[in-house]
Amino acid sequence: MTDDLYAVVGNPISHSKSPWIHSHFARQTDQAMEYTAIQAPLAGFEDTVTGFFDRGGKGLNVTVPFKEQAWKMARRRTPRAEKAGAANTLFLDSEGLLTADNTDGKGLVVDLTINSGFALTDRRVLILGAGGAVRGVLGPLLAEHPRALVIANRTPDKARSLAELFASEAGATELSGCGFDGIEGEFDLIINGTSASLQGDLPPISPSLVGPETRGYDMMYSHEVTPFNRWVLDQGGRLGTDGVGMLVEQAAESFAIWRGVHPETAPVIAALRSGAG
Repeated sequence: MTDDLYAVVGNPISHSKSPWIHSHFARQTDQAMEYTAIQAPLAGFEDTVTGFFDRGGKGLNVTVPFKEQAWKMARRRTPRAEKAGAANTLFLDSEGLLTADNTDGKGLVVDLTINSGFALTDRRVLILGAGGAVRGVLGPLLAEHPRALVIANRTPDKARSLAELFASEAGATELSGCGFDGIEGEFDLIINGTSASLQGDLPPISPSLVGPETRGYDMMYSHEVTPFNRWVLDQGGRLGTDGVGMLVEQAAESFAIWRGVHPETAPVIAALRSGAG
């Protein structure tokens, strides 16, 4: 009996911690599965996905730059993937149809509310960026009923368009979009959804947005404090969190979709923070 096959697809992919994470989950839950990393050609994503499932593959995670292509390729989409416009999880449903899901938002919310103990209800939240990473988490963030959620982006129209797209899910939350120079007031939580930290850079936002109770959250991850979280601290805010917990929690959600069992995430997060993986 051979192990069930799973993988993560991206380009580049050699840096991915997903194989280590899912292998840890498999041992923990006694699942007979193999999880590898596949680098798809930039012009060959669909062929890579088709070939994987034709070989009997059971499920794929998808990372940059293919999440939007995965969404378009799928025959069916879960409601959260449909609204996100991107997919990080693929599998064949009971009818054999390629199905897309997006577990990024669930991973972020679980990391904030459960792992960090930070309740989002009735908070003022600012999220920086308006790309696929941000679009993928807006629905789950709004479901936590923050008092206000501001989307800020270098291109204001893109932020406003995202706010309009998710207006039907806002409920009583004051949802708006603006440019980096149009943000007003202090926030309880500032989430960096841009890739600026990867270049050691920062979004151009005002220090006046940070108060003594402001927390930072960088969706990027690093063994050191990210430049964004360091900036929040330097402005007098609280110690921020990077995206390691989100990475593990979104992986656990994908794992549960595929295998029907939800792994324990705390030991995996702790191991990654100590340098494993």
